[in-house]
Amino acid sequence: MNNPHHLNPTSLKSRFTTRFLRALTKIRAQKPISSSSPTEIFRRYRRIKVAADKSMAYSVRSRRIWSRAMLWKLRSRSYRRQDPCSGRRSGKTNQAIMKKSSNGNITRRREDGVGFVEEADELRQLVPGGETMNLCNLLDETAHYIKCLTTQVQVMKKIADFYSF
Repeated sequence: MNNPHHLNPTSLKSRFTTRFLRALTKIRAQKPISSSSPTEIFRRYRRIKVAADKSMAYSVRSRRIWSRAMLWKLRSRSYRRQDPCSGRRSGKTNQAIMKKSSNGNITRRREDGVGFVEEADELRQLVPGGETMNLCNLLDETAHYIKCLTTQVQVMKKIADFYSF
């Protein structure tokens, strides 16, 4: 009947898996691994990250604002570089979760909605294309983007588990 090892060819997970594996095959064929230097490891990481983002955006097609924005960034080569040491975007601090109080201690943001506008602006920075969305569209696109990122992580974890044996 329903075999759990076969994916539905029309599902997001199936489309992403197919595209991502194809991209990984191309990456592997381009240049053999010659070094384990931090620079070379970071270059491989970037190629895999771009392949994952591109595969997910193409899998969603142009139905979503975030996927169109991500594809535009990838095509225009304005894809943000990440700092290889910290794992976060260069020059950005994690202000979305914590902020310093007047006495220098780090405290959680208030939950009473005072910082809602600032938090919506921070969310706009996280979701590709979010800068141009109204709040309703932003929340809808964010939910879909999170679903796609979850799918991406699940597929990548299964690929890693498969090749780790």
